[in-house]
Amino acid sequence: MQATSTLSVFVLLVTAGLAVADTRGLFALPNTNPDLSACASQASVFSCENTSAILDTCCSPTPGGLVLSTQFWSTWTGLEREGQFLPKDSWTLHGLWPDNCDGSFASYCDAKRQFDPKPDSSTTLPPYTGPGVDTFIVDFGRLDLLDYMEKYWINQGAPNKNFWAHEFSKHATCTSTFDVACYGKDYKEHQDVINFYDAAIRAFKQYPTFDMLASFGIVPSNKTTYSLSQIQNALKSQTGALPFLGCTTNGTVLSEVWYFNHVFGTEQFGAFKHLDTTTPSSCSSTAPIRYLERTATSEREVRISL
Repeated sequence: MQATSTLSVFVLLVTAGLAVADTRGLFALPNTNPDLSACASQASVFSCENTSAILDTCCSPTPGGLVLSTQFWSTWTGLEREGQFLPKDSWTLHGLWPDNCDGSFASYCDAKRQFDPKPDSSTTLPPYTGPGVDTFIVDFGRLDLLDYMEKYWINQGAPNKNFWAHEFSKHATCTSTFDVACYGKDYKEHQDVINFYDAAIRAFKQYPTFDMLASFGIVPSNKTTYSLSQIQNALKSQTGALPFLGCTTNGTVLSEVWYFNHVFGTEQFGAFKHLDTTTPSSCSSTAPIRYLERTATSEREVRISL
């Protein structure tokens, strides 16, 4: 998808009558939060740590209570000519996954909310051919959300919006706190989609992987290598738990990280308890690990300078 300026989308919204100014000159955006009023009477516990059944699954992710906030380190996008770049000095968002408490997981749990143009082979659901999920975001007037996603939630080899659709369809539809029923009688179509993207970004911001590694002197380099234990210790010392680290090229090129959590309350707003990974690293424990520099023409500065 070609990059579209926030101003251009703003003009389109106003023209279409989708952005409505309130009396203070600001914009009144549709509410995308679930209706959690019933949760006040429910006992709150960390997911996967309850000793009795969760009575209201809108109040705690069930059974997918092992919540993974996942990120990628890529060096190119393949769509640079279309304006799709990687964020300078930051890893990119992969997703927010609801693994079951035993480490297993479900996927594509709601055929009615299948927006993935290219579903995994794990499902027989047909490819989605309707409007992109980016249009859902615009319809809710969430230009701030769309702008952030275009900067930090980056696909490789295909438009970003396809990746966002994949993550919602495969994972959010298996997370009980994003069930349509949780949004009450005033539910607006795709409200849950927007809510999931906000939640995934909230979790992503808790784990600034680039900065955490850099504070230990671990930075991208095409010359310097690191040991797996160096990288693990740098992240564990700052989060309190050992994340999963993924590597390609026979376990020697760092490419992804998964942060494991139990959540107190909903996946949208609850407090995360960081846990050690339940999945062994795919990185070599003996060979040097390369944390490669990005292709210079594949990244851009997205941070705000004051």
